[in-house]
Amino acid sequence: MSITLKGAFTAIVTPFKKGKVDFEKLAELVEFQISAGIDGLVPVGTTGESPTLSIEEHIEVIKVTVETAKKRCLIIAGTGANSTAEAIHLTLTAKDLGVDASLQVTPYYNKPSQEGLYRHFMEIAEKCQIPIVLYNIPGRCGVPIAIETIAKLAKNNLFVAVKEAGGCAERVSAILDQIDITVLSGDDSLTLPMMSLGAKGVISVASNIIPSEVKKMVDFANANDFVSAMKINKKLYPLFRDLFIETNPIPIKAAMAMKGMIEEEYRLPLCEMSQKNREILRKTLENCGII
Repeated sequence: MSITLKGAFTAIVTPFKKGKVDFEKLAELVEFQISAGIDGLVPVGTTGESPTLSIEEHIEVIKVTVETAKKRCLIIAGTGANSTAEAIHLTLTAKDLGVDASLQVTPYYNKPSQEGLYRHFMEIAEKCQIPIVLYNIPGRCGVPIAIETIAKLAKNNLFVAVKEAGGCAERVSAILDQIDITVLSGDDSLTLPMMSLGAKGVISVASNIIPSEVKKMVDFANANDFVSAMKINKKLYPLFRDLFIETNPIPIKAAMAMKGMIEEEYRLPLCEMSQKNREILRKTLENCGII
């Protein structure tokens, strides 16, 4: 069971309406992404506000995404957890729903050792038998996945990719120097630098609102046309930057609301942007020709 991951993947938001998940709107967003030619969708990741969804909602978001997509793009479901047993439960459920792969975040808060991380990810792979994308995001999780740990895991061909969201492009070179594995950028602003070093695409926040543009940039880079890719990156960099002016996914949901795509609604502890940052984001969206 193997899969090749290459291109632009959208870490899709979870829309809310009056406190509940707006599944009708979610299906609309999936259709919008597919019509723009996106290579894949990543539901219930960080951008999908998985920490504030119930397990039932988490599973239903995956189900609606899979059923709406109808195999027209790849689905990589966020099914990680800081409990190995919970991650296995979510991953097996997502597998039964028909996802193509699982995104497994580093266990957060409990800060396992590298041996603990290795056992955690291997247990998920052995019990679930589904392609896995490792998700390295030490700023949120408190611990990185060491390159030596990735190397050990990659001996099992179920570990097909690493999403690198540690803010360091050099990690791409360090990983690919030792390991035959696909690297995907987890930071829109670092996608092009990472792809110049060998990454094959991005799991993007910005593509929630500009999927075709992100897809074009990634396709140019994968075709080694970095001049064309750089032109797109230069135009979009202010947006890539300002979508992280506050904690993700607050700015992207605000931006989508400004464009009339969704209701701007969050679940605590996430809340609306400050007025100052909202005006900065609005100006950037206007300057980029998005609103």
